[in-house]
Amino acid sequence: MSALTPDDQQQRLFGPHVLFNNSSIYNVKFISSCFTGAVAGILGVENWLGFILFIFAMLLTSLVLHFFNLKANPKKYVQGGFLEVVNPGQENTFSFILVWTLFYGSSLIHLVMDLEG
Repeated sequence: MSALTPDDQQQRLFGPHVLFNNSSIYNVKFISSCFTGAVAGILGVENWLGFILFIFAMLLTSLVLHFFNLKANPKKYVQGGFLEVVNPGQENTFSFILVWTLFYGSSLIHLVMDLEG
């Protein structure tokens, strides 16, 4: 029996399962980016170090998803394969920046209030 071509492999994916898998991966990456933003803000990380932390966290999250949840075969679960898993998405990048600035600002306010009082 011959191996399946990539087109045949894509046709074997069941639509509702692919949507559920994409939704689950999106939720994990969203929570990871928000948590990373909170960590970067609390630690007071600034400029490029914050984005390096974000890239590191997204790569770590992608690797955990790839090896544990997707069993090192992402094409079986998501249509885009590994690139779909690694892509952080624009909305997750903006969520990271939003939470980063929120926690950075609130940690500075508490630091200033502690020094004054």
